[in-house]
Amino acid sequence: MRNVSVGVAVLVAVAIGAFVWASRNSAGEGLPYRDADVIARGEAIYGAECAACHGANLEGQGDWRVRDADGYLPAPPHDETGHTWHHPDSQLIAITMLGTEQIVGGGYRSNMRGFRDVLSRDEIIAVLAYIKSTWPPEVIDAHDRINADAQG
Repeated sequence: MRNVSVGVAVLVAVAIGAFVWASRNSAGEGLPYRDADVIARGEAIYGAECAACHGANLEGQGDWRVRDADGYLPAPPHDETGHTWHHPDSQLIAITMLGTEQIVGGGYRSNMRGFRDVLSRDEIIAVLAYIKSTWPPEVIDAHDRINADAQG
């Protein structure tokens, strides 16, 4: 039992460290979701790296809130119907770079792998900027408030 507690503590520490690292690496910058060049680049990268799971139109997979037979949640939508906009930029960057399992820890299972060995930080930011650029103004405003709260 002690080994399990130590293991969980280590996983939580790693997740917190990753989140803090990502926060420091995106603090104050915000996603450049109004920059047409960045959005175009992000859309192309999204099509090549993300659309297979998250949908060509950001729609996600069907029944994305219901675990499959193997215990995994399907890929969520990145449009306004999903929960992407509920997370600050720093957390979105960390999840994309490191993968959901590494961020959540505690034995959480996810098909969302990390892309830090595939995409640069700038490419990840471009993808996230593209995604944000598709949201309606009220969702962008809500996301901006979430970012402001996350930065204290």
